[in-house]
Amino acid sequence: MTISQKYGRTYHYPFSPGTTSDDRIQHDYWDNIQQIPTLIHTEKLDGENNCLSRYGVFARSHAAPTTSPWTASLRRFWELVKHDLGDLEFFMENLYAIHSIAYRKLEHHFYVFGIREHGRWLSWEETEFYAKLIDLPTVPVLKTEQTPVDQKQFESEILTLVAGRGTFDPFDIYDKKATTMEGIVSRNAAGYEADAFAQNVFKYVRKGHVKTDEHWTRNWKRAALINEGGKHVDL
Repeated sequence: MTISQKYGRTYHYPFSPGTTSDDRIQHDYWDNIQQIPTLIHTEKLDGENNCLSRYGVFARSHAAPTTSPWTASLRRFWELVKHDLGDLEFFMENLYAIHSIAYRKLEHHFYVFGIREHGRWLSWEETEFYAKLIDLPTVPVLKTEQTPVDQKQFESEILTLVAGRGTFDPFDIYDKKATTMEGIVSRNAAGYEADAFAQNVFKYVRKGHVKTDEHWTRNWKRAALINEGGKHVDL
C-alpha cells in the first residue's frame, strides 16, 4: 500500500524524438491543447523526480519515503518545513546527483515543477506562490503562450525552443561537450484534476539524450552550485 499517489507518466509529443519503447505518446495532443487557454513551456531538467509532502521525501515509488544519500539534504530541509506543508505535495527535479547532464551554472539543487493537492494539480501561479513560501525555486519557464492556432507553426516553435542551450549551461558528462537542454515540458497554466493529467501535460525530449540507468547510483557525484554556501537547502 502506498502512502500517496506517485507522479504519473508524462506523455510525449508525437514529434518528440527522444522516446523509448516504454514511453507513451499523446497523439491527440493538438485537440487537447485547443482546450487550454494558456500554455506554460518549462525546461526539462535531468534529475530525479522527488516529492515533498507531510509524510516525507519520496522518489518515484511512494510506497515508503526514500533514504538515498542524494536526498539527504532535502530530507533535512523537510524536517524544517514538514509542519507547514498541509495537504500539498511538492514535486521537483532533484539535481543533487549528476545524471547524464552536468549543469555548470546551477543555482540550486531542487526545482519544483508541480504541486498536487487532494487529487488536483495546482495552477502554475499557485505553484510558484507555494514554492516561494517554502523557499524553493521552480523550473525555468521558457515561454508562455495563448492557445496556438497553427499546428505546424507551433511544432516549429517547440523545435526552436528545445534547440537552445538551456538556463544552467548543460554539458554532456560522457563527451564533456556543451549540449542543448534535455527537453521541455508543456502544461496547462490553470489547475486541473489529476485524472486529466495526460490531457494537460506534454513533453519533448531531444534525440540522443542519454537516459541514465541504475549504474549512476554506484559512483554518483554531487552537482556543484555557482554560489556554494549561498541560499539553498543543502544544509
